[in-house]
Amino acid sequence: MKHSLYHIALTDLVWMLIPVGIVAFLYYRWTDDRTTLPYALGRMLLQLLSIGYVLVYIFTTSSPWLVGGVLAVMLTAAGIIAMRPLPQAAKHYLYAIVAIVIGGVLTLGLVLFGVLNPSPWFDPKVVIPLAGMVFANSMNAVSIAAERLHSERTGGATFAQARATAYRAALIPIINSLFAVGLVSLPGMMTGQILSGVDPLIAVRYQMMVMLMILGSAGISVGVYLSLLFKEED
Repeated sequence: MKHSLYHIALTDLVWMLIPVGIVAFLYYRWTDDRTTLPYALGRMLLQLLSIGYVLVYIFTTSSPWLVGGVLAVMLTAAGIIAMRPLPQAAKHYLYAIVAIVIGGVLTLGLVLFGVLNPSPWFDPKVVIPLAGMVFANSMNAVSIAAERLHSERTGGATFAQARATAYRAALIPIINSLFAVGLVSLPGMMTGQILSGVDPLIAVRYQMMVMLMILGSAGISVGVYLSLLFKEED
């Protein structure tokens, strides 16, 4: 199968401002929030442009300590961002970071040492992209669970009731993706590999790994986070 990759110039991305503009119009009109969306977009662009140059250097490194440092920064940022929707969430930052570390690092370790076995084991071209997927999905799941738990408790639900609702809510996006993959969507890793010319049957195996990895890491992270909160309530 011929291997090729479409070249995307920065100027080509201007086309994507059309749907983003529609979203911005609706967001501003309906929420009266003039800062969050442009800040998020600006931060995304700056972070991606910056990380592109950083990864060029990191991908050539032979130091596991540098890779470990990158993962530590990713985990810390994930824990802080996960708690962003909550008021007075400072005391829960540590819980979020611990939860993402346990769920994310356990799952990432199984992928690296059980499924892929890269050489060297800390190969940054393998570890960092996979860690990004694992930590980001765990972060989102913990964030949804934290927000829903807070809402349910504020509404008068017992902790057990709120925990059940929060756990289900946190996994809705991932469970929906399990139902939809291959039928409604071809997710990121699979799409990227197909666009670069990889055999679809090989791309499917990688996507299976990713889906299981995401479900496992997110589900464990949310479980740990809610368990830590239960001990605080007890």
